[in-house]
Amino acid sequence: MNIEKLGVIGGGAWGTALAQVAATGDRETLLWAREADVVEAINASHENKVFLPGIALSPAIRATGDLAELDACDAWLVVTPAQHMRSVLASAPRCDRPLILCAKGIEEASGELLHQVALETCPDAPIAVLSGPTFAHEVAAGLPTAVTLACADEALGAAIRARITLPTFRTYGTDDVAGAEVGGAVKNVLAIACGVVEGRGLGQNARAALIARGFAEMTRFGLAMGARRETLAGLSGFGDLVLTCSSTSSRNYSLGKGLGEGQRAADLMADRRTVAEGAFTAPVLDRLAKAKGVDMPIVAAVAALLSGEAGVDEVLESLLSRPLRAEHH
Repeated sequence: MNIEKLGVIGGGAWGTALAQVAATGDRETLLWAREADVVEAINASHENKVFLPGIALSPAIRATGDLAELDACDAWLVVTPAQHMRSVLASAPRCDRPLILCAKGIEEASGELLHQVALETCPDAPIAVLSGPTFAHEVAAGLPTAVTLACADEALGAAIRARITLPTFRTYGTDDVAGAEVGGAVKNVLAIACGVVEGRGLGQNARAALIARGFAEMTRFGLAMGARRETLAGLSGFGDLVLTCSSTSSRNYSLGKGLGEGQRAADLMADRRTVAEGAFTAPVLDRLAKAKGVDMPIVAAVAALLSGEAGVDEVLESLLSRPLRAEHH
């Protein structure tokens, strides 16, 4: 199986960074973006001035606003926000080539993981999931990281990894698609909680404790969804959790920090050009956890905070007053 020409669906920061990875070595890469100004800037000046300013992009990247042009590609990296992935894929004239899902979240309306959404929308397309600790600006600048590439088809997974692996972009394979997706979705919600701790000035000890207890929640939910424990403890789970819960480069962490400082969620999310996926994932994750009988108090607290059902101090008090129990619970 040979995958050479890659198409990227989504012209945000992460989609642009992945196009940069795909174009390394002057390999032609086609980037679809909804925004006409993004397409024009990439083609005219090799820079995404809207979403990834200051990064010189490979001349091998060509941007387009016509999804039909991606028919010429062997596989697509799908990097649209989770809540828009279904509609974008449904608008493609043909949707039958390998899809590498790179967004992180759970579809709010259906409660489905993104590989389930993609299979419903493009039933003839083989599916893979790419996830891990990846701030877009660092990846685009060529700084090193490592990621998980999850694919049930071993040959397809190997072909994708061979195409996108670089010395600075290491890919590790697994067939645990659900595990890779659960880690990426849950960590966004936990990052909001860690941002709240930062915004309230509660200290690094509290954040470290929250990361550890949040990882326990991620693991419980992942196992209930059929994921494997070792996937959740790897790059797409624990690795991404540590990154996202530790830096204002994370949109989810920044959202939580603003909430902790007393700002309103609606105001913080008013900029439509940046998406904090955890804000959309929190209510559906809370709903799914309750339906499956999975205890996720941090996720429930974030969902209550975002909905306005509880204030920051009330949420923090509820978490700090939880009953003590064995740590591994």
